[in-house]
Amino acid sequence: MSRALTTLQSCFKLPSFRPGQEAVIDALLSGRNALAVFPTGGGKSLCYQLPAMLLDGLTLVVSPLIALMKDQVDALAALGIKAARMDSSLLPDEIQSMWADIKSGHCKILYVSPERLQNERFVQRLSQFQIALLAVDEAHCISEWGHNFRPDYLKLAHIAKDLRVQRVLALTATATPSVSQDICRQFNIQPQDHIQTGFARPNLSIHITPCASQAKKPRLLSAIHQLETNAATVVYVTLQQTAVEVAEYLQQAGVSAAYYHAGMKPEERDAIQNRFMANEVQVVVATIAFGMGIDKSDIRAVFHFNLPKSIENYVQEIGRAGRDGQASHCEMLASIEDRLALANFSYGDTPDASALRAFVDFIYAQPETFDISKYELSNELDMRSLVLNTALTYLELQNVIKATTPFYDTQKVAFKTPPQEILAMFDSNRSEFLQKVFEAGKQGRTFLSIDLTATAEALKEERSRISKALNYLEEKDLITLQVAGIRQGYRVLNKPDAEVLLQGLIAQFEKRETMDIQRLDQVIALANEPRCLSNQLTEYFGEFNNPPCGVCSHCLAVKMDGSVGQTSMLPAYHPQPLTEQDRQLIQSVKREQRAELQTPRQLARFLCGMSSPATSKSVNKFRLRSHKLFGALEQRDFLLVLEKAAEL
Repeated sequence: MSRALTTLQSCFKLPSFRPGQEAVIDALLSGRNALAVFPTGGGKSLCYQLPAMLLDGLTLVVSPLIALMKDQVDALAALGIKAARMDSSLLPDEIQSMWADIKSGHCKILYVSPERLQNERFVQRLSQFQIALLAVDEAHCISEWGHNFRPDYLKLAHIAKDLRVQRVLALTATATPSVSQDICRQFNIQPQDHIQTGFARPNLSIHITPCASQAKKPRLLSAIHQLETNAATVVYVTLQQTAVEVAEYLQQAGVSAAYYHAGMKPEERDAIQNRFMANEVQVVVATIAFGMGIDKSDIRAVFHFNLPKSIENYVQEIGRAGRDGQASHCEMLASIEDRLALANFSYGDTPDASALRAFVDFIYAQPETFDISKYELSNELDMRSLVLNTALTYLELQNVIKATTPFYDTQKVAFKTPPQEILAMFDSNRSEFLQKVFEAGKQGRTFLSIDLTATAEALKEERSRISKALNYLEEKDLITLQVAGIRQGYRVLNKPDAEVLLQGLIAQFEKRETMDIQRLDQVIALANEPRCLSNQLTEYFGEFNNPPCGVCSHCLAVKMDGSVGQTSMLPAYHPQPLTEQDRQLIQSVKREQRAELQTPRQLARFLCGMSSPATSKSVNKFRLRSHKLFGALEQRDFLLVLEKAAEL
């Protein structure tokens, strides 16, 4: 019996490997890098957890989901395996205990977020240890042309080299052949170590139902009534408001339903998730944030109330149904009207060329070492935070800048002892220094906020002296401290021609926008192509020659004589042309000459109802989102509005 199989049975209490697991584990134990492309629920976690028990050194797991990290650590603890996670919820003594466990070899697996690896000090601490294995979960995020690109993932291959990682395992459930090729290129994974199990899910009956917008709620209710009593169900929607409206509609019809979206408080989302896991609520109507990391095997139905934004997203979302192998129903209520809102998400993420120019000018004006508040710079440039992160990452990959250690620039002080009593405890020099620090702060209802950098400049003192003094007061239980205002440090490495750099950035963001729209149109093509839906999905991920499933809506539509029935379920998308009233409206907003709406793209985003830092921030107690014309043209095609705005 092999070491791997013995460990599987003794440590993990499992009788045998699932498809693909043993091949991946053998590659890693032989010292080679590997890519595991397994479907949702296919047992990817074991592929690094088991080798971690057999390799000398630490297994570092990069995962974008804090909730999933916690679940994994708890599950391993139940098996008697020591693992840890590094996240912002840990207290200083817990962090020190974690490092001690790693140093002693007691802890073999450490979970971190990709953002954590941007902390230069953390990476330096890690470099003191032997990293036997780097496991990258959701590895499709590495490919900047993948469906769910995360800029922090782009740097993982460089970090793996800096940490002298002995072997790498990339894991994903949704990688197309081109994305898999990109992952293999970045991590030097050989073709024989790209292990992919089948994408086909025979227990899922996949249906696409053409449905006008006003008919969706009744159709959804009818379909839910056709399920078994209290069958666990997820309904995916595009917008937060839609989640609320659909859940309330189902509740009024007597269905046990709840909504879930990113705009809710974390404790509210946790409560809904826990009730769903405990079968206390049957239906969760949610944006795509729901389901990531949820280990519920008996979800019997997944509905898409709106079009998914890509085939990758669609496969990932329906993959949450029937993980126990039992028959489950997946249905998309397809409407061409949904394309408008989904396309606008992509258009809203593309930065304005003038914002990118201002971004390059800002970077080139910095000294050799500098730091930024990404929140403040995002507002200043009117670029969404993810877009700004992506632009910064592009510059890092081109060796223009290098991220150093992030730090908090604001200390929020709550006094347990009155300030005058604190000052009386010290000699005159220290008392005078503390008084100046307190006076430099801005008093709120509860906290005194002290900007460390500004205070240091004003007092002509070292920033570290102020920080140490406040930490000392907290240690003596005289004050309570909270940190805020995180800033990211950078070093300038090189300054190539600014115009060449700018045009490269513009081209990259334009290519991303084009590919996002192409993915959306591939979903529409999936609906309109009459062949077996299951076959179309597996072929998208590079698997061919599977027999028709026989149970999807397209297979069932095949006539008895073998000819195909309806060949086009969704009409072609034709944008509604702008009216004269629309054009006058664009001109009227332009005439206001607002500083935040100076470029055609800013103006078009505003009229199409796309939030950006400029529309959301308060300027003299007035927010552009409150403007009576914000979103006035949200039912119009963004490109048509942009074209007209450009004419002005």
